[in-house]
Amino acid sequence: MTAVKDATDDYFRHKSDNQVNNRLSEVLINSKLQNEKWMNVKVGDIVKLENNQFVAADLLLLSSSEPHSLCYIETAELDGETNLKVRHALSVTSELGADINRLAKFDGIVVCEAPNNKLDKFMGVLSWKDSKHSLNNENIILRGCILRNTSWCFGMVIFAGPDTKLIQNSGKTKLKRTSIDRLLNTLVLWIFGFLVCLGIILAIGNSIWENQVGDQFRTFLFWKEGMKNPVFSGFLTFWSYIIILNTVVPISLYVSMEVIRLGHSYFINWDRRMYYSGKSTPAEARTTTLNEELGQIEYIFSDKTGTLTQNIMTFKKCSINGKIYGEVHDDMGQKTHMTKKNEPVDFSVNPQADRTFQFFDHRLMESIKLGDSKVYEFLRLLALCHTVMSEENSAGQLIYQVQSPDEGALVTAARNFGFIFKSRTPETITVEELGTLVTYQLLAFLDFNNIRKRMSVIVRNPEGQIKLYCKGADTILFEKLHPSNEDLLNLTTDHLSEFAGEGLRTLAIAYRDLDDKYFKEWHKMLEDANALMDERDERIAGLYEEIERDLMLLGATAVEDKLQEGVIETITNLSLAHIKIWVLTGDKQETAINIGYACNMLTDDMKDVFIISGNTAVEVREELRKAKENLFGQNRSSSNGHVVFEKQQLELDSVVEETITGDYALIINGHSLAHALESDVKNDLIELACMCKTVVCCRVTPLQKAQVVELVKNYRHAVTLAIGDGANDVSMIKSAHIGVGISGQEGLQAVLASDYSFAQFRYLQRLLLVHGRWSYFRMCKFLRYFFYKNFAFTLVHFWFGFFCGFSAQTVYDQWFIALFNIVYTSLPVLAMGIFDQDVSDQSSMDYPQLYEPGQLNLLFNKHKFFICMAHGIYTSLVLFFIPYGAFYNVAGEDGQLIADYQSFAVTMATSLVIVVSVQIALDTSYWTVINHVFIWGSIATYFSVLFTMHSNGIFGIFPSQFPFVGNARHSLTQKCIWLVILLTTVASVMPVVVFRFLKVDLFPTLSDQIRQRQKSQKKARPLRSQRPQTRRSSSRRSGYAFAHQEGYGELITSGRNMRAKNPPPASGLEKTPYNSTSWIENLCKKTTDTVSSFSQDKTVKL
Repeated sequence: MTAVKDATDDYFRHKSDNQVNNRLSEVLINSKLQNEKWMNVKVGDIVKLENNQFVAADLLLLSSSEPHSLCYIETAELDGETNLKVRHALSVTSELGADINRLAKFDGIVVCEAPNNKLDKFMGVLSWKDSKHSLNNENIILRGCILRNTSWCFGMVIFAGPDTKLIQNSGKTKLKRTSIDRLLNTLVLWIFGFLVCLGIILAIGNSIWENQVGDQFRTFLFWKEGMKNPVFSGFLTFWSYIIILNTVVPISLYVSMEVIRLGHSYFINWDRRMYYSGKSTPAEARTTTLNEELGQIEYIFSDKTGTLTQNIMTFKKCSINGKIYGEVHDDMGQKTHMTKKNEPVDFSVNPQADRTFQFFDHRLMESIKLGDSKVYEFLRLLALCHTVMSEENSAGQLIYQVQSPDEGALVTAARNFGFIFKSRTPETITVEELGTLVTYQLLAFLDFNNIRKRMSVIVRNPEGQIKLYCKGADTILFEKLHPSNEDLLNLTTDHLSEFAGEGLRTLAIAYRDLDDKYFKEWHKMLEDANALMDERDERIAGLYEEIERDLMLLGATAVEDKLQEGVIETITNLSLAHIKIWVLTGDKQETAINIGYACNMLTDDMKDVFIISGNTAVEVREELRKAKENLFGQNRSSSNGHVVFEKQQLELDSVVEETITGDYALIINGHSLAHALESDVKNDLIELACMCKTVVCCRVTPLQKAQVVELVKNYRHAVTLAIGDGANDVSMIKSAHIGVGISGQEGLQAVLASDYSFAQFRYLQRLLLVHGRWSYFRMCKFLRYFFYKNFAFTLVHFWFGFFCGFSAQTVYDQWFIALFNIVYTSLPVLAMGIFDQDVSDQSSMDYPQLYEPGQLNLLFNKHKFFICMAHGIYTSLVLFFIPYGAFYNVAGEDGQLIADYQSFAVTMATSLVIVVSVQIALDTSYWTVINHVFIWGSIATYFSVLFTMHSNGIFGIFPSQFPFVGNARHSLTQKCIWLVILLTTVASVMPVVVFRFLKVDLFPTLSDQIRQRQKSQKKARPLRSQRPQTRRSSSRRSGYAFAHQEGYGELITSGRNMRAKNPPPASGLEKTPYNSTSWIENLCKKTTDTVSSFSQDKTVKL
């Protein structure tokens, strides 16, 4: 049964894999481009890729549609980063272009490194045309990337299939089994040993009985003297009892478990509340063997990009000259919460506005109408200081090619408010300002990097003024401000804290007017620095620092990295369920921290946030030691570096965890994590991390994600769940006990490797708190009842052995033994295992603490097994000895003897069926029609079969098979028999009823309390009030996060990424009216009614 089910699961996985393997790519075959399946792409093939297409293999870029054979790729599936990256072909191969004949004749030879999992490194040499050319990672496009903003490109396959770096990072698929499965394997061995012990006891009894009593039967049985050896008789009896008592070994248990798991899987598939209508995607249980493990999760490892976030940036708010824009106000000017009734700003007056952009604060448009110079300068900066490229599509619409979604959001906002970035050349930037085309001369581009955390442009406007526009992290930029900005700085700082408290990504905005003479001197020094061979980068950085000072603050931007719907509520509920959530992302530290705050995983109320960023093993060890000192105290850390036995370490950690007060968080970078995962440091890492409420790992590779999961599995022995949506999450998903794939923006690699899949992160709480908890609850209740039933049924034979001379005589009719587990008791326990629930699904979501018993493994463990075993033994004693005592030397109502073997067997069998049926009725918490039909129907079926098999008719047909002829009719018409059955049932069930009553009354569990509350209320629970958004303004922190990459400034100023266009005006400085009248007139017409009310509040008081 299990083999068939597993084979079915593998078949459906195979079908899913085929969908990927059968994707088509254009491959150059016999000088023609032909569609070829991914599975048939091999090393040396030349493949053509088109825009927005997935890359089928690791390719050497040969040529592309872009200037200098550049191409842009999105690597979110590999490293989780949302910004585009640039790859370029070698100059010798870029000449091939799109010429199919020349590409077909390409006969270069590549000698490179062996297949490996390093995503950021590649070493190789291309030999072609009697020359050799070195290759590095900038020339390679990896499988899993998506081609963006590039019409086409050609590449030669370097690695294909399992040799690709993506698959090398995916890890091996492991056979996953639940902790209950592993426990059952142990228990079955114990039960088998128990069966052998019973057989030995009865065999010894038989040998003794044969030796002392059996001699008296030899004459009667016509045995010759010494014919039957007592020892040999005991040996035969041992095997006879092994056969008779074999029902104590739960063979049918495994079949029943698979049926129950299958039912639970269908419940997940059919759950409409986990169906995402946006993509018509239902939840899917891709395996049927792990359902109850969903109710025992202690650690969740989550990807960030596409899992917690939508990978969509939206301009939400800004602070300009000390005034916040982006908040919603009522008629009285008071700030209110956003509702569906709020009307967005009407951008229809701007024909080139992005129609998808929404902004609800009308005051910003009013400030533009009133000609606020600070607002103009703010929006002008957003339109000038960026690396965005623009082009027009066939419909004449302006399309932005953005390197990072943050910049796209800022430039789009400026565009909608009338400052439209139109085009750029290496020397100029053209902006349409409120209908007027203005061309700025680009004098210098001070590029972004992770150390500077800012970027600047120096431009000359048509009036001849030189301005430096700068945007970057507030913590860096505020140090560069002119002292006259102190008042505005304090106000903007408060606004930034407010934005950061709302989880928004912030950038500070500033500018500086430059003197022409000073700029020329500075630019000359910059040219000299660029010509240096030694210390070039340091000199350039110093010059950047020199000119980026005495800045004038304009304000700040607040961009929302849109979380998926329900992420905050989901994380909050899972945290209340004592599930620890770790974020493992390939993205930058600032971005990950920002999302941590946005999700409420990180809060300002935390006692401390430990940041581990050491570059060497010594630095990492020292940072971990200091963090442990802060967390545990000096004495606790003094044992650092010593080996502690694992069991003692776990006990010590559990004690320390109870003594820690307050919440802590740990943030660690990928390069530090590589050292922390070394054998002599990993103990410190796992000890510190497991004491923290939140752990965020940044810049981690796919393999490191899997290593972190394995670390927690091995050292904490906790049940883990990994959730992600990209190919970079596959290894993590495979390593965790449960792998969940989100069918999101990044393809289907994660889904194909997962055990469960759905479309939105918010469905995770329903999967765990409802389906997982119910599955665990049902499975444990099923197992407890099943073991009880088997022991009660089987051990009666053991007691009977002491009264039948240990002759291996069965106490029941052989047909009853055959049908008991299959017919009489199979369906009720299946119904309970599939449908039962202690509280409703809504209560499971409302009270996440209900999840805790699964984490602590309270509902079924070795202790519970022995309780079930003792309960079964007690029931078997009652089932045997009460009828035995009642039948001892008793006559029936008609004066005939009723204490015969057959009547005794029928009485015991009837008592057993009724007792186990009443017991399952007591165990059932949630009654359905199916439960009623199966429980009471099983009793009815028993009596129907009993009277049929004891009838004269069937005895006449099969006299040797049905010897109990007429016994049921004779026995069950006696009142004393029914009194014996009643007494047996009451004696078996009453202790359980009393115990449970006292337990619920004196020591109720949380589920008992909730059930009692629901019964007492008997009315609909009032709707929960929406939790208001709280602003964390208790402490100052930066909300800076910028998904940008160094190097784009050089690309822009060199012109290598620009197509040839009409030359710019000779001076480079022109101002051209462009539909200005209609734009301004339309704006005036739209806003005439509101000018008077706004003019009263047009000044800003500091």
